[in-house]
Amino acid sequence: MPKTLKVKPVAENSKQLHYLDEIDRHLLSLLQENGRITSTELARHVNLSPPGLQKRLKKLEASGAIDRYVTLVKREALGLDLLCFAQVTLAHHQPECVGQFCCQVKELPEVLECHHLSGEFDYLLKVVVPSHQHLEKLLSEKITRLPGVDRIRTSIVLNEIKASTSLPLE
Repeated sequence: MPKTLKVKPVAENSKQLHYLDEIDRHLLSLLQENGRITSTELARHVNLSPPGLQKRLKKLEASGAIDRYVTLVKREALGLDLLCFAQVTLAHHQPECVGQFCCQVKELPEVLECHHLSGEFDYLLKVVVPSHQHLEKLLSEKITRLPGVDRIRTSIVLNEIKASTSLPLE
């Protein structure tokens, strides 16, 4: 019996679970590896007709298993040589303050990711900037001025050992 993976739909109007079979997982794996693969090549790899492939892809998109299609740009090629993680603690945790912080942090292009945490710090920000001077300016002029920010601890990445956007599909 083929393995299936349950994926909860992201779309609010979708009420059923979508089950990923071997073909779905293979499709997702191929797309994670090469988002520019042609439909013809993709159909050939998974032994589907082009209309069958399109039907599968639409189902994966509708279920939320495929969120979007993007191009990954190498940050260093754009001069964004400094990768950092900033741990942020808020002074106040009222919904209004937290909401303002979240809305404003989303507007900072240097912040690639923002995660709400449990534990000692409230948020973890993944940040890219071209230099230490830009980092200092970002921290002092933007992040410390976000609503409710009480404390920031920043770590500079010395060497990126692994960076992946591919999810494990096994």
